[in-house]
Amino acid sequence: MSRARRRRELVIERLTELHGPSLGGGPEPAFRERLREDLVSGRLLLTAPDEERAPVTSVRRRRRPLLSQVATLGLAGAMMVASFATYQAVPGDTLYPLKRAAESTLVHLSTDDAQRGERELASAETRAKEVASLLGSSTDSPLVGQTLKDMEDSTRSGISRLTRTQPRSSKIKKFAQKQRETVEPMLDHLNEAQKGQAAGYLDYIEGLVAPAR
Repeated sequence: MSRARRRRELVIERLTELHGPSLGGGPEPAFRERLREDLVSGRLLLTAPDEERAPVTSVRRRRRPLLSQVATLGLAGAMMVASFATYQAVPGDTLYPLKRAAESTLVHLSTDDAQRGERELASAETRAKEVASLLGSSTDSPLVGQTLKDMEDSTRSGISRLTRTQPRSSKIKKFAQKQRETVEPMLDHLNEAQKGQAAGYLDYIEGLVAPAR
């Protein structure tokens, strides 16, 4: 039984006793003594003492921050899921334009030509991976040819910037080797037009790793 309920029952009990006093015109001495003890001990207080009210108030105060934290975590989780889905998007997906816009923004926010060139080469690597993903679904899709073109455009732009700012950078050679390893296995899965695009691209990056004379 709760303490609040017990208090109410005590009050009702004492009032009942008071409603039926002795014939002498006043409460019985035993009743007066019990009432005095109850009042002194605080058992007849109709409101809960501070120590009992505090937990409820505290819970209420904690509940609001807790709900706020849950909402924040939920929003952060949703953003992480959305970011991951955007990163995994390939040409033709709903989120793909957002992915390309984010890449473009990152390139344009570069502090100098060298950094911008590196980010453009990173975009070219991403395009190569997207082509590989597209080949798993449809080799005749026009998206394959467009993505191959975007890959070459980013490569040429990035190489141009790096050779102008860091002509002896080892990053160019590493990039070309990595791209060759990604693109060469695709050749057998491309149609004739796409294969011509990929072959021309491989010829271009092959010159980037040729030994200097």
